[in-house]
Amino acid sequence: MLQNVPLFDGLSSRHLRRVRDIAEQADYIEGATIVKEGTEADAFYVILSGIAKVTQRGRRINQLMPGDYFGEISLLDGGTRTASVSSDTPMTLLIIQRKAFRNLLTQEPAITLSLLGELAKMVRRTERSLAS
Repeated sequence: MLQNVPLFDGLSSRHLRRVRDIAEQADYIEGATIVKEGTEADAFYVILSGIAKVTQRGRRINQLMPGDYFGEISLLDGGTRTASVSSDTPMTLLIIQRKAFRNLLTQEPAITLSLLGELAKMVRRTERSLAS
């Protein structure tokens, strides 16, 4: 599942395994709050099974399915959550904690360089779409 995350596009198989090795799997019951808007962001999530809803200021703005992910920027900046995510069904998630990820980046500088390249691509795509 991690290979489908754009932030990790440039990682080798070995580096993807290193990221996977720091991940934890967690189960959530239907109706559970996974992340809450306005709280400190400290983890990244990949949905392995189940369906989640994304709300902003109490209004539903998106639905997430297996293979979807959220909180990837939290791995890097630890800012506040811009939306809440809760489970519409029982869910299984892959979770990468920010602290563990930052430790991995210090151990594997090649991962850091790859992430910088992918972030630059994201910024360029955003700039192009705003200019259109």
